[in-house]
Order: sequence, then C-alpha cells, then structure tokens
Amino acid sequence: MDRSARIALVLSGLALGTSSLAAAQSATSTLSASTTVTKNCSITTTPVAFGAYNPITTNLTAPLDGTGTVVVTCTKGAGTRIDLGLGTNASGTTRRMAGGSDFLTYGLYQDSGRAIAWGAGTAAGQTITVSPSKAARTFTVFGRVPAGQDVAAGSYADTVVATINF
Repeated sequence: MDRSARIALVLSGLALGTSSLAAAQSATSTLSASTTVTKNCSITTTPVAFGAYNPITTNLTAPLDGTGTVVVTCTKGAGTRIDLGLGTNASGTTRRMAGGSDFLTYGLYQDSGRAIAWGAGTAAGQTITVSPSKAARTFTVFGRVPAGQDVAAGSYADTVVATINF
C-alpha cells in the first residue's frame, strides 16, 4: 500500500469516527449531597486566682475578690446554660477550699457585684443565649472569700466542675 492510500484510509477512519460521535446520545441524572450538623459544645476554664488571704489585717474586715473564666465554644445555635458545681469540699451548699484540716469558705458569682451566686440547674446556672457562631465566648467567674475567717496558715484549694448544657 502506497503512502497516499494509507493517508486516504486514515482520513476515512477519522471521518467515520466523527460521524459516530455526532450520532451519540446522552442521559442525565442528579446527584444529591447531604449531611447533618449536630449540636456540640466544648468548655474550658481558667482558675479563680484569689491571691493571698490575710485574716489579721487586710481581710479582717474586707473580703478577698478574684476572677476566673469559663470559655465555651458551641455549634451555631447551641448552648443554653453554664453550671458550676459546689466543689469537692462543699459543706451543704457552701463552697469551701481545703487547707489541711481547715476550710476557707468562698463564693462564685455571675456578676461583678457578686450578688448573683453561680451554681447549677435552671435556677442557679448562668443562662446564655444560643451561640450566634462557632466562635469561642468567654464568661467571667467572679469569686469572693468572705472577710474575717479564722483559719491556719497554708495553701487552700478546691475543684469545681463546670458544665455547658446544650
């Protein structure tokens, strides 16, 4: 087969392929995509740091105040209340920091005036608005150690569980 015959054969094959493409048919369908976003929150805290309590002079008549934070991050539209437990050394409903065999009472509050106690449940937890976005929100915990407590020198501590309800 000479060169011009081969070229003619290739060109006729291309022409046949093109005509079969022009006669091709197609069909369509839709593909759906879906997911579910679940309500979720995380909670972290920074300690309420009171500093030094001096029952002889400074805190004989003045309380010792301190602050900490609760940081919550929730799915947009989640979150309703932050609860703070009574702590590991509570006596009834009174929070106490333990230091050896002595206890130093203290309170945790939702407001800077330390008038609204921060506890747990609908009546005592801090109600928060639902999350407007996934951005972290910080809430201040206002603490107070009442004045005039008669306790031994030493370190005092307590552990309180913070819970976000969503």
